[in-house]
Amino acid sequence: MIKLTRPGHSAAVTFAACISRVQDAELRERLVGATQAVANASAEFDRAATRNRLYSIAREAMVGGSVTRSEMEAVYTQRMAKKGAPGREIYDHLLTRAPQGKCPLCAHRNVSTLDHHLPKAHYPALAVAPLNLVPACGDCNKSKLAVVPTNSSEEMLHPYFDDIDGPRWLFAEVIEERPAALRFFVNAPGQWALVLAARVQRHFEVLGLGQLYAAQAADELLNIRHQLQGLHAEGGRELVQAEMQERADSCREARQNGWRTATFEAFAANAWFCDGGFA
Repeated sequence: MIKLTRPGHSAAVTFAACISRVQDAELRERLVGATQAVANASAEFDRAATRNRLYSIAREAMVGGSVTRSEMEAVYTQRMAKKGAPGREIYDHLLTRAPQGKCPLCAHRNVSTLDHHLPKAHYPALAVAPLNLVPACGDCNKSKLAVVPTNSSEEMLHPYFDDIDGPRWLFAEVIEERPAALRFFVNAPGQWALVLAARVQRHFEVLGLGQLYAAQAADELLNIRHQLQGLHAEGGRELVQAEMQERADSCREARQNGWRTATFEAFAANAWFCDGGFA
């Protein structure tokens, strides 16, 4: 996961922008009347996410006692996410918060949408709350579409609140078969709390990151196999191992818990692979 800075737009300002062009007087009155409820829900989300207690937020079908869930969902789909919508400028701003346009949830695919960290179908007051909207790729968005935590350990990682870029936690090991393959896994650092370790594991499993990274590693090996054959012919296992270690060190400088770092480190550590298993 890639840590992101928190968005600067408040829920109240975002909601006001989204409903600014509502023509139906009765609907507009009810939406304006729900503004404080939207602001309160965002503040509660902020407090709960900071304490890893998002699971404690109650689900609801109405916002402010007068706006239905479907009406709030329409505020997002028709008045924020839709091209030319009054809230589209804020939507686009949130989309561009990810570095190099990479999805912060998988740290690999490109951002293409905003993901509701807590589903808007269950938490309609958070439908346009920026703290609940995370730039993401379509695959990650679909994978966690209806994920609702029931305890702290089940909460998915949130790029605005969680930071796991410090210690090393992503690793891989070579599966000695032809063609060679990798198995990616989470190995939680000893200083992590048990709840954080469980959350990272859940994030890894729900989003299918092991399969994603294994597929990318297989493609990477296909692209460098010819080079490795030449290195092996020239200097044997030691030269191949040195090349893989150099690549691992270089990738680690860019992203310690990136799949490339884990890939090349696993290749370098496996004697079978370096002595021709790559073929």
